[in-house]
Amino acid sequence: MTSPLESASVRVRDLLATYEPPGFGHVPDPDAALFLCAIDHRSGYRSRYMVDGHGPFEGSALLWAVGLRESVREGGLLRADRLGDVSGERVGEIFRIGGETVSDPERRAELWRELATGLERDHNGSAAALLSASGGRLAGAGGLVGRLAHYEAFSDPLAKKAFLYAKICERRGWLGVTDPGSWEVCADNVLMRLALRSGLVSDGSLDHVRAETRTALKALAAKAGTTPPALDDLLWELGRDNPDLLGREAGDVHEPSRAAGSDWY
Repeated sequence: MTSPLESASVRVRDLLATYEPPGFGHVPDPDAALFLCAIDHRSGYRSRYMVDGHGPFEGSALLWAVGLRESVREGGLLRADRLGDVSGERVGEIFRIGGETVSDPERRAELWRELATGLERDHNGSAAALLSASGGRLAGAGGLVGRLAHYEAFSDPLAKKAFLYAKICERRGWLGVTDPGSWEVCADNVLMRLALRSGLVSDGSLDHVRAETRTALKALAAKAGTTPPALDDLLWELGRDNPDLLGREAGDVHEPSRAAGSDWY
């Protein structure tokens, strides 16, 4: 009998034949990427919108498109020296489109202020200096993920936002990763649902499913001959609207409920 890992690896290899991971060419610099990753959770947008002739965007993609648009309009808004005293009202203005804005702008402003203050203290306010200090390492006390964990926005124990930031920086050429074995997938609700329904992981608590999803998908990436970041992108883009992308050997199993008040899930 074929195992869920074997079945999923066959599907992934087939999908990889025609899939091109995003290059994140629309992200202009490491600072903009850092501050948008910091607040990339539960956007709260209800509708889809065009932004400067592109789209339509929704959810997280809309948050990024609107945030980058406003940064361009204001000559580099997404920097530590511009966000150290940002208010919730200002965050609401930055992300407003079509009569709505992001959810809980006060909380996002709090995360931005804390990150901006920490970046000024630790790396002269420069995301490029932060990347340089990591020496290309993801893991370990001096690695990028560990350094980011000092800031509240990136303190998720599974480092979802930190790995997202690292992935963007590597694709844009701002980070040369020297310990590629340390890559992990960003185990969000989309990836957890795919892993559960395919039988790659067993049902359980949120912490259990998230941790098991990371382990299982790292093994799947190796089996399919790809990397965790590339697999992450493929599954998220193609699996958002297709929960059975990797199969449904486990039946109609859904991801755990979102954690109340979480800035990560």
